[in-house]
Amino acid sequence: MPEYLEGTIERITYQSEETGYTVARLQPKGRRQELVTVVGQMASISPGESVRLEGFWVNHPQYGRQFKFTKYTTVYPVTVEGICRYLGSGLIKGIGPVTAGRIVRHFGIKTLEIIEKNPDRLIEVPGMGPKRVEIIRRGWKAQKHIKEVMLFLQSHEVSTAYAVKIYKQYGDEAISIVRENPYRLERDIWGIGFLTADRIAQSLGIEEDSPERIKAGIRYVLNQATEDGHVFLPREELLRATEEALKVDPSLLPRGLEKLTKEEGVVVEDDRVYLPPFYLAEVGIARSLHRLLSSSSPYEIEDIERQISHLERRFGIRYEESQKEAIRTAAESKVMVLTGGPGTGKTTITKGIIRLFEDRGMQVLLCSPTGRAAKRLSEVTGREAKTIHRMLGYKPDEGFERNQDNPLRADALIVDESSMIDTILMHNLLKAIPDHTKLILVGDVDQLPSVGAGNVLRDIIDSGLVPVVRLTHIFRQARESHIVVNAHRINQGKFPYIDNRKARDFFFVEEKDPERIVQLIRELCAERLPRRYGYDPIEDIQVLCPMYKGQTGAIHLNRVLQESLNPAPSLWRRGETEYKIGDKVMQIRNNYEKGVFNGDIGRILAIDPEEQTVEVLFDEPVIYDFGELDELALAYAVSVHKAQGSEYKAVIMPLTTQHYMLLQRNLLYTAITRAKELVVLIGTKKALGIVVRNAKIAQRYTALSEKLRH
Repeated sequence: MPEYLEGTIERITYQSEETGYTVARLQPKGRRQELVTVVGQMASISPGESVRLEGFWVNHPQYGRQFKFTKYTTVYPVTVEGICRYLGSGLIKGIGPVTAGRIVRHFGIKTLEIIEKNPDRLIEVPGMGPKRVEIIRRGWKAQKHIKEVMLFLQSHEVSTAYAVKIYKQYGDEAISIVRENPYRLERDIWGIGFLTADRIAQSLGIEEDSPERIKAGIRYVLNQATEDGHVFLPREELLRATEEALKVDPSLLPRGLEKLTKEEGVVVEDDRVYLPPFYLAEVGIARSLHRLLSSSSPYEIEDIERQISHLERRFGIRYEESQKEAIRTAAESKVMVLTGGPGTGKTTITKGIIRLFEDRGMQVLLCSPTGRAAKRLSEVTGREAKTIHRMLGYKPDEGFERNQDNPLRADALIVDESSMIDTILMHNLLKAIPDHTKLILVGDVDQLPSVGAGNVLRDIIDSGLVPVVRLTHIFRQARESHIVVNAHRINQGKFPYIDNRKARDFFFVEEKDPERIVQLIRELCAERLPRRYGYDPIEDIQVLCPMYKGQTGAIHLNRVLQESLNPAPSLWRRGETEYKIGDKVMQIRNNYEKGVFNGDIGRILAIDPEEQTVEVLFDEPVIYDFGELDELALAYAVSVHKAQGSEYKAVIMPLTTQHYMLLQRNLLYTAITRAKELVVLIGTKKALGIVVRNAKIAQRYTALSEKLRH
């Protein structure tokens, strides 16, 4: 027989966002005894709420006597003290502990009844204005519906993490929409994937072989492929992966793919299956480049050798032969690619090309995929440089302001860090370039490809359609840097120089114990490097990781470094992540509405539990609701992929055989070229040898090179 326990939640010890699993301390009703530990799955719950639990008592070997509940119901608190704690817990946007105290002092035991039935009376509370009353009224209504959504999801064994987003997207219709077609969640709400939607569908009784499930499964597999960088999947590979994901009769899948094609949910080209935006983007890039190449520039640049000599005198330098070739190619071509590793003079040549064009009276625009890369481009050239999104005038819900009907006004466009540009973004950039404009793509093709789908710069180079100049000569000043020398050695498959006695800017610390590696990274960030070099532990030092999981992965290192580098009190917790003022955080998805993009790094300026907002400083301050915090991750340690386009004074990187699957040469090459002044690798020579020898680049399914050739 089940037992019952009633009482008030005093504090939440732990709650998993993904499962709703909760550990809480409860004050049993009518007994002023020691608090009781209760454990079980629970939707959103706040300290001060009263609950009735159904379950049984257990003796945990480590934590002692606990009440393990299987069902629960919530009831509003019935004491003034309970109401005050309930309202002040962050349950309702607009009410924090201070405001809750004022409201309860004014209305006493009738507080919740007033908020529920006559919220306009809140204006009677001293210091309460109409704007705050309206915020509280909306917040009360929203939390009631959100709880209904959470309880509904929980009844179908689904995560409680996304209830706020579901309610924000669908409003009061949330439950009816989810019941009607749970697969809409995958398309409509960021963060909710097919597996979550499918779990709801199965719980609602939708058959495993239903046409809707099969179509959603095919799109899910294609979406997963784009997350891995593929623009399409071969038909048979797609069907095999879908069969594995759905566990259905494989004979049903071709019919589902055929239906999806007729509904324009996918595009099939020969043996390739695309999601429509990626097909349109790949075709669009090919058309745009052919359009630009078939048009001419109105600006003739004559006597180029004399112009090169003039540039040398102006800048007080002597160009190496491949650099001269780059300037000649820029003068003679409508489109060109300039590529090369660190220390080969890409920046020097970019400045020369800008001056050459400006001397002809040409209007030159500069851009880069990320804010940090654009800022750096602006600093080294002395010209304004913008992110591609800002240059194209992106507006939420409207798209890019600049396009084929409203093109950019430029005679030449220079795009830095081009290896980072994915298929979708390159398509939108190219279609906004006028026919007469020269296009210079600058980037290091040996770095990791874009985070988004595609391998655009490499495909353009491989197509042979566009002239390419590869800079290989390392200049004397750059040769004095072990960072530059070792980057090129690694890129050539040679073991780097790791003699710490001779090193000035590149160090290798041999250590195989993961616990000790974590401790060394903490010491280097918090004490040793700041003391020796004067580095700011948060602003100047970046830990880059091959992977997220594991003891030396980014997730664990972030917890360790946050605790060490930011001792400020925790003001909010989401799942297992604590948020503090001063935290270094990274945006992990493109948010066009806020103007922040995947990989942007900022610092938390303020956390307001009452308004339930977090203010983060990127280039400008940006406000997040608590429900949007899954877009932010701690960034004391980040993946190498996320660091593309950024530069840091010092880079620290763990390198162990735990990372075996991800130890690729271009990963290490990309990591160490992010450092301006110092690199410290910590790990084993065995792992270093593996990464240097492994030149295999994970192949991405793209057809851009072929489309460009034909």
